[in-house]
Amino acid sequence: MNIESVTKKKVDTIKILYNVIIFKKEVFMGALQLEDLPKYTYEDYCLWEGKWELIDGIVYAMSPMPMIEHQSISSKIARYLDEALQGCKKCRALLPVDWKIDDSTIVQPDNLVICYPAKGAYITKAPTIIFEILSKSTATKDKGVKFRLYEAEGVKYYIIVDPLEKLAKVYELHEGKYIKVVDATTETTTFSLAECSFDFDFSKIFVSH
Repeated sequence: MNIESVTKKKVDTIKILYNVIIFKKEVFMGALQLEDLPKYTYEDYCLWEGKWELIDGIVYAMSPMPMIEHQSISSKIARYLDEALQGCKKCRALLPVDWKIDDSTIVQPDNLVICYPAKGAYITKAPTIIFEILSKSTATKDKGVKFRLYEAEGVKYYIIVDPLEKLAKVYELHEGKYIKVVDATTETTTFSLAECSFDFDFSKIFVSH
């Protein structure tokens, strides 16, 4: 990568960050609506530095490096899923990866399970299970815009994990709408996939060592 392209990436990233900051300020003051923000595409997204998500062309800055508790829970979820899916030959667990839904929507779930072959820089089909771990800066998005997005895209299970409350809200898709299955702390929930199922003991992801 030459100096000119590196500089362009930095400038584009600074512009995006500036737009996000100004937008949040003006929305708070009642001067702007969501539709007033500039719209971006996957081509733009590929030029930015840092961690971002793009939903319907709107830029969302992801939180800085996740807190230790967030990382610890995500690691436990990943290990548990890896073990649980050993008998599910067509399914596998992934850590954050780009899910390119279309040219204007790219998200990065914290933990996910896919039940189809995938390779390359991103996935294009809906995961079967998605876990999002709340942080102060992402909670509103995870419980709002992402909830509606995953529901519309047909993600069978959506689990919202709250590290502070040590609580996981488990939703399952029924006739195109999410229905809450359980508020899990120490409960065990069964996830039914296309060709297999497994039990997930939520007490194990909240254990401190």
